Amino acid sequence: MRVQSERFFFAVFAAFAFFVAGVSLHAQAPAKSAAAGNVPTYSKDVAPIFYKNCTGCHRAGEIGPMALVTYQDARPWAKSIATRVAAGTMPPWHGESPHALTNDRRLSEADKATIVKWATNGAPEGSTADLPPAPKFADGWQVGQPDAVFTLQEDYPVPASGTIEYKYFEVPTNFTEDKWVKAFEVRPGDRSVVHHIIVFGRPPARPAAPESAQTTTSTSTTTTPAPRPQPPFTFAPGMQEPRDEAVQAAKRAPNNDRPAPRGGTGPFVADFAPGQAVRIYAEDSALRVPAGTTLVFQIHYTASGKATTDRSKIGMMFAKEKPKTEVMIAALQNANFTLPAGQNDARVDAEMTLNRDTTLWSLLPHTHVRGKRWEYQAIYPDGRTETILSVPKYDFTWQTEYVFKQPLKLPKGTKIHSTAWYDNSTANKSNPDPTADVHWGDQTWQEMQFTAFAFTLGPAAPSTAPAQPQQ
Repeated sequence: MRVQSERFFFAVFAAFAFFVAGVSLHAQAPAKSAAAGNVPTYSKDVAPIFYKNCTGCHRAGEIGPMALVTYQDARPWAKSIATRVAAGTMPPWHGESPHALTNDRRLSEADKATIVKWATNGAPEGSTADLPPAPKFADGWQVGQPDAVFTLQEDYPVPASGTIEYKYFEVPTNFTEDKWVKAFEVRPGDRSVVHHIIVFGRPPARPAAPESAQTTTSTSTTTTPAPRPQPPFTFAPGMQEPRDEAVQAAKRAPNNDRPAPRGGTGPFVADFAPGQAVRIYAEDSALRVPAGTTLVFQIHYTASGKATTDRSKIGMMFAKEKPKTEVMIAALQNANFTLPAGQNDARVDAEMTLNRDTTLWSLLPHTHVRGKRWEYQAIYPDGRTETILSVPKYDFTWQTEYVFKQPLKLPKGTKIHSTAWYDNSTANKSNPDPTADVHWGDQTWQEMQFTAFAFTLGPAAPSTAPAQPQQ
């Protein structure tokens, strides 16, 4: 049952395997010239498409297995690129929504046709005079040069084999004032072993409240503390706690040299998974990181067959002044479920009710290798139901945060309902053990029903979410 645990990142490369199969000797033949001027050329027609949509990933040091920055880079892969583009599997995109999504990676039909026509007509280079300037990237960063970079304080050794429990690393920010994060990028030190990273921000402990100086007398009155404010959401009962089996398994885990800190982790700040490492918030909105915050990196490593070390980091870009809107991150999840052995369409639901007017900016669904599709519905107080996002072909190897171009204004009393479907049968080639019932758990042979979402309370700012860098 304990497969070679979770070669999460290497699964990304499987998505590109067809590229390798498509390379043959004819790809090395000299490129033909554009015939009669009606065949697209790389310099004039294809490079602008690649620069806009592909080179964020397909360049040195990024997740793409080959670079596509120059004609010499792209030419050997021309026919394979065309095949994947025509099939819609590159660039990778899995979501559908009636609302526009600012990070939609799909190419236009015109761009697809240009690439296919170029590749099937000899992939000519054309005149270098037509070549637009190559995109410029900050050294090692997609988001641009960060205002601050925080790095693990050690090169952490990752073994060649075995199950690796979550590791936690604390990095002080030494902020002397609150910071407003308008963009972040999380970068693993060694992508081959980093399954995912979540960066939390633990604020400094509050000082103990001073003892009351009031003298107790027969006529004194007791001050009644102010009632606690109602939380922004009410979650459906029974979802948040894992089943007993999962809890007990966690207790039996081997000793962890980097356990969760006793002081807690604090709220979410940023994350990394293949396909999800960068986030840029809308103008006049940002995420607050209080003065004195300690960053807590939760890192899930997966053994790759080769011992290595990792020193991951996060880059932050700050707003120059306090924004009009504070973005917050929360999770909707159902941790109390069983996926029966052999079942190919098991369903798990989660739901929350909004206790205040709320603006929803994005949704990030997450399951493990048995997850197959997702659907999200908003059930409004008047009884109307709207599907706000569906992911009909969820792909564990490519995590995506779906960012609404115009954030959704949801009135108090709206219910957000998520549904995930799973294939725990032998038909699922990625299934570690179709003979086992499956419950919530951290490891990939276990499962999750988890959604991170970005929100603000009250009416949305008038600004539109910016386009996110291609990943």
